[in-house]
Amino acid sequence: MHKPLPLQCISLNFREFQFAQAMLFAIEEINNSTDLLPGITLGYKMYDSCGSIAVGVRVALALTNGNEAVFAPSETPCTRPAQVQAIMGETSSSPCMAISTVIGPFHIPMISHFATCACLSDKVKYPSFLRTIPSDYYQSRALAQLVKHFGWTWVGAVRTNDDYGNNGMATFIEAAEQLGICLEYSVALFRTDPLEKLQKIINIIKTSTSKVIVAFLSHMDMDVLIHQLSYHNMTGYQWVGSESWIFDSQIAVMDKHHILDGAIGLSIPEAHVSGMKEFILDVKPLNLSGKKLFTEFWETLFSCTFKQKKILDYNQKACTGDEDLNEVHNSFTDMSLMPIFNNVYKGVYAVAHALHNILDCNRTCNNKVQLDPFTILQHIKQIKFKTKEGDEVYFNENGDPAAKYEIINWQPTQTGIVDFVTVGLYDASLPADRQLNLENITLIWAQNSLQVPLSVCSENCPPGTRKVLQKGKPVCCYDCIRCAEGEFSNVTDSITCERCPSEFWSNEKRDACVKKETEFLSYEEIMGCLLTAASLFGTCMTCLVACIFFRYRKTPIVRANNAELSFLLLFSLTLCFLCSLTFIGQPSEWSCMLRHTAFGITFVLCISCVLGKTIVVLMAFRATLPGSNVMKWFGPVQQRLSVVGFTLIQVLICILWLTISPPFPFKNFKDFKDKIIIECALGSAIGFWAVLGYIGLLALLCFVLAFLARKLPDNFNEAKFITFSMLIFCAVWITFIPAYVSSPGKFSVAVEIFAILASSFGLLICIFIPKCYIILLKPEKNTKKNMMGKGQPKTS
Repeated sequence: MHKPLPLQCISLNFREFQFAQAMLFAIEEINNSTDLLPGITLGYKMYDSCGSIAVGVRVALALTNGNEAVFAPSETPCTRPAQVQAIMGETSSSPCMAISTVIGPFHIPMISHFATCACLSDKVKYPSFLRTIPSDYYQSRALAQLVKHFGWTWVGAVRTNDDYGNNGMATFIEAAEQLGICLEYSVALFRTDPLEKLQKIINIIKTSTSKVIVAFLSHMDMDVLIHQLSYHNMTGYQWVGSESWIFDSQIAVMDKHHILDGAIGLSIPEAHVSGMKEFILDVKPLNLSGKKLFTEFWETLFSCTFKQKKILDYNQKACTGDEDLNEVHNSFTDMSLMPIFNNVYKGVYAVAHALHNILDCNRTCNNKVQLDPFTILQHIKQIKFKTKEGDEVYFNENGDPAAKYEIINWQPTQTGIVDFVTVGLYDASLPADRQLNLENITLIWAQNSLQVPLSVCSENCPPGTRKVLQKGKPVCCYDCIRCAEGEFSNVTDSITCERCPSEFWSNEKRDACVKKETEFLSYEEIMGCLLTAASLFGTCMTCLVACIFFRYRKTPIVRANNAELSFLLLFSLTLCFLCSLTFIGQPSEWSCMLRHTAFGITFVLCISCVLGKTIVVLMAFRATLPGSNVMKWFGPVQQRLSVVGFTLIQVLICILWLTISPPFPFKNFKDFKDKIIIECALGSAIGFWAVLGYIGLLALLCFVLAFLARKLPDNFNEAKFITFSMLIFCAVWITFIPAYVSSPGKFSVAVEIFAILASSFGLLICIFIPKCYIILLKPEKNTKKNMMGKGQPKTS
């Protein structure tokens, strides 16, 4: 309801006074130099903006007042333009933005020593702004790299609610997201905020799970926050600070509860300017407005020390102005901000070097050159020189200097004083992987710990797992899910699990792929050994029968059953037993082709012999009928030709199979996930089933004929035994088909071997064992009379 009163400066800011002293030191040094601007004296105007943007803009407008010749009332004429040629300042970013916006159209150079907002690099908005301190564009990214270096992926953030804090934090968040860092919260404060807002910020920090706080605060706002943190005794947090407060000794003095112990952050590289400290401390108050102004200034300067040491009782002793500041320890005598003083120093020298070039100075300068701010601005942008301490000064296209920072660690000493220890460097001009360089120095962390704090939303996912984001939370919050079978991850925090190559399988930990176990029916395993033993036993048994038949080859029972076909049948049975061995062992090209063709041919040879014996039985009984002459059509020659003919047909089928699409070794990855089944692929399924079908056809024909001849009269009718053997043979191979198709891997091979052995044993036992029984145990029945006598049909 009332017009606000105009702003008034009510206190003295020692920090700003030090900056002013640094400028005066540089000006006096230049004026006393015979090398830089010889014969030219730099003048200055000094205004106090009281930290107010409005006052700063008003002063800037006053400084842009036109060019007029002003003559000093002295014997030596002194001409100067009424308009200043350059402005040194401001300290903060927001006032610089406002002032630079006002003076930009007039091209008056403005050089700041401490305004770091990256937004000021925009030459469209701020064409005449330059600075001797690096832009926050680099600092924010450096802070993000620093946070990432220590593995902190879950952090909180506090910023000043002005252009410096908001822009700096925005750049930090952008860089942090690119590095995989997440912010649990980001809050803003300003030193004039009400207590309720500060309390909300404290509550947010208290309830958070992150243990690292990135503070992009000005030193004044940090001062306010420190008081609140101390009041709530909020220790144990790891602070990461910007250059505005991280190397400010006054902040360390105010931190009496050691809230910030172990803090780490970026600062302007340490600097030294010879003579500056002595100049700043060599100050005496000017008594221009009476005793009161003199006393207020000097007592303010000494108040901190007087109150602490109780050297002066204000009621008894007053200041004289002759006190020695070297004996005083307060914020004014603190030289920890020497890097910023050096920035002021470099800014003044940048203007002086530009003027030196414009005025074409050698031993003398051309005083007739008409100066204008635009020309000075262009020359400042192009200058490149070294200070007396060897620091190189130049500006890039955005009016910024080279970005270099020291990494500072707050290490408390036994006396309680914080020591700012340089533990590394950051140089933005180097390649990205070499910009951050930490020295091999022991760091102190929060609560004086030597262990790097852990601040993550979720623990790292170990190898063998993958990250799955938690719903509704940042990407840093995730669950670790074990890789599925056949997949692996061999790095920490893997996003996906990779599938193992076809011949590999994941190990138990899922962090590597191991070669799959190859499986085939081998001689070493029990099943292989048993089948091999059965095959050899069948072979030996067949050989034994053959020996017995050979030994008793002239006996009636051997001769009556066609000895030639019997020996051929025994030979083929031997091959049947032996061919099963080709199915055991690791498949190869030759074994795959041999096993099926050998099996097919030997079994057809075997069945052909049985079929021949069956036909012989039928023909023999037909020949006993009166007037029958059938035996001449199926004598020994025809019997041999029938066996050869039936076998040749199977040989032709096998030749066609091997020619068109032969069996081949094949790695089966489908039946088992963690095993490779090495088996013989059929090549042509038609060829395989043609071989089996032909064997089945002969077996069926043999069974039918034997069945028809089973009741023919004879004391020893072989057709009965052939019928029974063929019944076993057909039963085995009929059950073989579903068992073979449904059996996985090596078991299908075992089923096939079992079918071969079972049918072979069936033929051997049913056809030959009864004969061997008579030959060996019942020799009295092995006579022609016994073979023929009772077998004759009875006549009525």
